[in-house]
Amino acid sequence: MNQQLQKESKAPLPLEGLGEAFNTFFKIGLFTLGGGYAMIPIIEAEVVDKHKWVSREEFLDLIAVAQSCPGVFAINISTFIGFKLRKRLGAITCALGTALPSFIIILLIAMFFHQFQDNPVVAAIFRGIRPAVVALIAVPTFNLAKSAKISWVNCWIPIGGALLIWLLGVSPILIILLAAIGGYVYGTLIKPTE
Repeated sequence: MNQQLQKESKAPLPLEGLGEAFNTFFKIGLFTLGGGYAMIPIIEAEVVDKHKWVSREEFLDLIAVAQSCPGVFAINISTFIGFKLRKRLGAITCALGTALPSFIIILLIAMFFHQFQDNPVVAAIFRGIRPAVVALIAVPTFNLAKSAKISWVNCWIPIGGALLIWLLGVSPILIILLAAIGGYVYGTLIKPTE
């Protein structure tokens, strides 16, 4: 089944399918609050489950790469998926689909913000949205941990990284670099001897 998904996900998207890819990422960008991490379950549902553009394993790898690259997470992952589907044209199409809703919404807010910034209804709406955004970020975190096969044996790595960033102010960039070096050392030197 997994090999079948990978074979299906390797077929290039027909040129007329770019509109569907744009619409998919536009919808993701339009209806996701809370930033890139809150988009993960929606992106996964669309590109892995519904359209089968990438396999679940490829999606997990894309998340790791997108997070490690500079720039906005959602744009990075949509660019990688678009490139996989239709090279440069796919990358541009999917990135635009993801970025355009935010651009339009921010532009409208900037134009009219002064008219509703002190509105109690708007303030109440944002107070209600905040807990939902926390849930949207927590769910993909646990799903990613499960997909990455984080268990009680190796859970010290993400916990330690989070504590170093939160308590000691260590740069997340340093944590990513140390994790990459640790993964390389483990994969090339330690794992072959186990």
